[in-house]
Amino acid sequence: MDFNGLFSNFGELTTTGLTQGAIYALVALGYTLVYGVLKLINFAHSEVFIAGAFAAIWTWGALGLNQDSVVNGVGSIIMYLGIAMVAAALASAVTASVIERVAYRPLRKRNAPPLAFLITAIGASIAISEAFGIYTRRLPEGVPNLVSIEPLFTIAGTPIRPIELLIVGSALVMMVLLDLFVNRTRFGRGIRAVAQDPNTAALMGVNKDRIILLVFIAGGAMAGVAGLLYDIRIGALTYSVGFLLGLKAFTAAVLGGIGNLRGALLGGLLLGLVENYASGLIGSQWKDFAAFAVLVVLLMFRPTGLLGESLGRARA
Repeated sequence: MDFNGLFSNFGELTTTGLTQGAIYALVALGYTLVYGVLKLINFAHSEVFIAGAFAAIWTWGALGLNQDSVVNGVGSIIMYLGIAMVAAALASAVTASVIERVAYRPLRKRNAPPLAFLITAIGASIAISEAFGIYTRRLPEGVPNLVSIEPLFTIAGTPIRPIELLIVGSALVMMVLLDLFVNRTRFGRGIRAVAQDPNTAALMGVNKDRIILLVFIAGGAMAGVAGLLYDIRIGALTYSVGFLLGLKAFTAAVLGGIGNLRGALLGGLLLGLVENYASGLIGSQWKDFAAFAVLVVLLMFRPTGLLGESLGRARA
């Protein structure tokens, strides 16, 4: 174990972990929303993320940008990021709603067993992933240089870059907006009511199908924003990256307490930190192992995650 490597790069590992964890957390929100309402693990959500990531890149392409483009000026950067963020959120929301209408709603109408939902989710995930693979000829898509990676300032010797501030800040803003939506709006009350007792909510006049569709759309929009943030952080995108990232986002949701919105935030940030600290301590080849090992150990002692399930009763 290289403790010297961990401590000497602690600041850099922390900023990288928080940046990656913020992306995990945004994707994890989709898992936790759907599970909180339907008690369903939507394994097709990783491809909802990919839809948003590709939509952002193709939107930039339609605006005349390519992987060699360099955008200067704060106004231009904000414009390109804003347009792409809206496109990514819409693309992912539409993808999620189609999955709900085509794959899951017919199963609910037939009172299908949970295994049928699981198999359908896996099938939908593979089908969408392969569709993107065929369309892109399994080649990586480049991302224009929109946000500087040069240090903006330093904290205790650790360089802080604009791209890191943008990713973490955007993720936090989106999470706060979603939390306010669920807790302070009429639709949010409907979500919490269906999560707590769908039959009683229906008797009280809540349209369960509409609420479920809304949950998929909200989770999809979060995943779309995460896709855009992933693009600008990594600088390239391939059709298959959603699988591992989706697993880690699901791990983050379980880590924080699946069904708990604030738990998804905590789990995502914690997972990002753990895997980056592990890469500094025992090597980058153990990064993924450490992320899943921490989940197993935690669930042995706290099966409901750090904050527990909470979307229904006091549900975040």
